[in-house]
Amino acid sequence: MLEYVAIALMIVVATLVALIAIGLGVLFGPKKNSEAKSMPYESGMTPYGEGARRMPVRFYLIAVLFILFDIEVVFFLPWAITFRELKIFGLIEMVIFIVILLVGYVYAWKKGALEWE
Repeated sequence: MLEYVAIALMIVVATLVALIAIGLGVLFGPKKNSEAKSMPYESGMTPYGEGARRMPVRFYLIAVLFILFDIEVVFFLPWAITFRELKIFGLIEMVIFIVILLVGYVYAWKKGALEWE
């Protein structure tokens, strides 16, 4: 039960630190409003066109592929740590895993999903 108390105390302290930081920012932060600050991105430049432009599907496809392959690479660390315990079975499993990843990567490459125009 003592472990749970320590975790609960850590959560409470972290929440208090976050609330104090936000409160100090609101209390002591600059409050001057200007026309330039009211503009999008506070760049001071006059925006042109619609604020919500359509993004090409290719952008989302590349983003999803990046997340997919990035998350798959995370599985290499536990395998590398336990490599000696897994012996040949672990090596074969990882080779199969890498082959599956490569098949997906080559498929996306051949379909032109990685081309940026």
